[in-house]
Parts: sequence; structure tokens; C-alpha cells
Amino acid sequence: MLQKIEVKLPQKEYPIYIENGLLTQIGTLVREHWTKVQQVALISDSNVAPLYAEKVRIQLTNAGFQVYLYTVTAGEAAKSLGVASSLYDELLGDGFTRSAGVIALGGGVVGDLAGFVASTFMRGLAFIQIPTSLLAQVDSSVGGKTAVDLPAGKNLVGTFYQPDAVLIDPATLTTLSQRYLVEGYAEVVKMAAIASPDFWQLVTQVQSVAAILDLAEALIQASVTFKAKIVMADEKEGGLRQILNFGHTFGHAIEAGANGALAHGEAISIGMVALTQCFEHAGLTPAGMTAKLQQQLAAVGLPLTSKLIGQADFYARIAKDKKNRGGRVNLIYLKAIGEPAIYPMALAQLPQFVEENLLAVM
Repeated sequence: MLQKIEVKLPQKEYPIYIENGLLTQIGTLVREHWTKVQQVALISDSNVAPLYAEKVRIQLTNAGFQVYLYTVTAGEAAKSLGVASSLYDELLGDGFTRSAGVIALGGGVVGDLAGFVASTFMRGLAFIQIPTSLLAQVDSSVGGKTAVDLPAGKNLVGTFYQPDAVLIDPATLTTLSQRYLVEGYAEVVKMAAIASPDFWQLVTQVQSVAAILDLAEALIQASVTFKAKIVMADEKEGGLRQILNFGHTFGHAIEAGANGALAHGEAISIGMVALTQCFEHAGLTPAGMTAKLQQQLAAVGLPLTSKLIGQADFYARIAKDKKNRGGRVNLIYLKAIGEPAIYPMALAQLPQFVEENLLAVM
């Protein structure tokens, strides 16, 4: 059954649709939202395009759109100013104007890149997300963040640009490798930990990789409902939306330091555990919280530790992260499941905090 979650912001409202088999309705749904758009840039990557691009292209063509498929090489390297610039050139060469639309068909990298291109080309084109990975379906496709990376770090150049719709088909998860299904689940655990005891109870039913697929629709709906609520309260991360960064301050630094050896969700898994361990030892998070997280993440094989934590480059990467605000970072910790809190800390104090509360007690 088609589920619809509304995101209502001061300047824009849009729906998020969730249903198994939704890809068979793409032409109809897109035309409902784009009555005046004719040209469509369908942006995908070398992994997803062979699976779904032709099916989507045919439906869009049958709905009256003129469709151009642009395929980038799969992987984080596609999130670059160079790739964005190449896409601008292709759009110009194909005669795209401000009345055109961009559709992202793929995971988080494609969504971030396509959204960035849509938000900046000719000062903004219509934009729709069709996320095909669990990570993108539960997190990155919702909320309007777009970005590309710089050599210094992830997502350092970007915009807030809300889509016109998000179309989620959980059936696409069956074509993901086990590793990338599991890494997306790390973000589900993050959402559940900061959202509510009820959501956490749902994720405790996941005790195997197969269970992620069995419960996919419920996990996606709970994650999207929660994230939409946070985004509606704080669209541009001025306050409350920062709680969605639970595990990310450490996670981004670990991911960058791993030089491609860790997927995003794997690094976030490690980041959540490490940070929770720090705050539990410091007495701000209840005893047993770290073990609770570890148990849920380990059940599907997610990594829990990294030797990169505490190295000089680890702190240097945190200092370069966009979450650095005037030499301070806001660390997100748990007072309880469903009760996240923000702990401001000077970057200069972070090494001692990690040494005393994590490295010295490992």
C-alpha cells in the first residue's frame, strides 16, 4: 500500500512516497508533480543505471518527458566539482533551460551530486529523488542537503535544496550487495537511538542481515517519518537538526582516514560506538548504552572500532569538518534511547576527552 509522508516547510512542501514496486508508477507520479517540465536529466551511476535506468526512462518517456540519461562512475569520487562541471557542460550541450528537471536515480552519492547540480545549474532546476540504497532511502534523500566533496573533506561545498518529491521503492534493496545493505542499516540504528523507545524496539527485531530486508518498509517509514519531523522543525541545521549528526563527527573523520576502505555507514557505526563509550565513561550516558548499540550493530556484522581514532590526523580532519564552528564542535550523545543531547566542546579539549574516556579504558 502506498504510504505518503508530507514534509511541510515555510518555503516548500513535498511528499515522500514509500511502496514496494513503486518504480512501476514513476511516470505517473513524476507527471503529477511536474506538469510544465518537459526536459528531464536522469542522473545515475554505473552500478544503478544498468539495473533501473531503462525502466525509469521508458516510463518517463511514456509520460511525455524528453529524457536524457547521464551516468557517472559509481563511488564517492563522483561527488566532486569536476564531475559537477562535466554535468553542467552536458546539460548545456543538450539545450537544457531553467524549465527542465533533474531526477537522481541511485544512492547517496548520486542524490547529493544530482541535487547539487539541480540547485546550482541556471540558479535552480526542478528536482526529484529516487533513492535506491537503504542509506539514501532512510537518510540522505530526505531533508534537502546536497553537496560535493573537496580533498580536505566530505560535503564541504553544498546547498540546502528541497526536492519536489522523494519516491522510495524498498524492492530496489534486493539488488544491493550485503555490505551496502548493512551499511545503510547503521543509519537506521542511529535514527532509532535518537528517535524513541518504540523505534528502538523495532530495530531490536533485526538480528540478521535477512531481517533488514524483511522489515525494510517499516524501517524506512519510521526513519523517514522521524527525519521529516526534525527537518520541519529545523530545516537548515541551526539547532535541533544537529542531533542527526549522532556518530558523524567521529564517523566522517574515520571514513576520510580510511581512504575508501570503509563505507559511510561502517564509519558511522564506529563513530556512534566510540562517542557513546566516551560519554558513558564520562558519566553523561547511562551505563550499558554502549553495549546496547554494539549488540545491535554487531548482529549484522557492522564494525565497532578503528585504530584511526586518536591519531593526529583524526583530530585534524574533525577540525576541517563543516561541523567545526569557531573552534568548537557540538557532540551528540544519548541521555537515554530517544533522548539525544548536544554537548559543545572546544576542539582543543577533544584529544584529552577521547584519551581519558575511550583510549585509556580500551
